[in-house]
Amino acid sequence: MKKGIHPEAYRLVAFKDMSNEHIFVTRSCVNTRETIVHEGVEYPVVKVEISNTSHPFYTGKMKLVDTAGRVDKFLNRYKKIQK
Repeated sequence: MKKGIHPEAYRLVAFKDMSNEHIFVTRSCVNTRETIVHEGVEYPVVKVEISNTSHPFYTGKMKLVDTAGRVDKFLNRYKKIQK
């Protein structure tokens, strides 16, 4: 493996799915300001809106993640066009 090509801050980071509170730990070099204790170990935490535990492709369930009413705006606009 080539030396000097990996980032210096490559470490274990906890990613927290905000839609279902699922936490998974993996290596990353993302900058974080918050930490979380998971299974007795403190990790830097990154909050994500969707992960493999909440994404419709992986779960088989259709679930709309509405950010700032975007889904409602789209549905209202679509209803007006169809009439």
